[in-house]
Amino acid sequence: MTGWAVQDGVACPHGADLPAAPGPAEACEDCLRIGGRWVHLRRCLTCDHVGCCDSSPHRHATAHFSSTGHPVVASAEQREHWAWCYPDSALLLPPPPGAAFSGSSTGA
Repeated sequence: MTGWAVQDGVACPHGADLPAAPGPAEACEDCLRIGGRWVHLRRCLTCDHVGCCDSSPHRHATAHFSSTGHPVVASAEQREHWAWCYPDSALLLPPPPGAAFSGSSTGA
């Protein structure tokens, strides 16, 4: 699967050509370097960097977006299948199996 469907009618062109999330991760790379702790993990769909979520003390996934401009992260947690587009504040979901992906959805 490639491409992500936008939920709730928000326009977002960033998810259209991104790969599916590669699966769960074990640790926040940046927290490991500083001895920090994380709550949940997010994986950058541009470069595969794994950072911690905004509920974590250091918010490394958002810091990665701020420093690189890579727009979309996916959950790197077991059994979670969603992504977040920072520039568009859009929740992205994998298209249903067998569904044709239509690009940047507006939900209309």
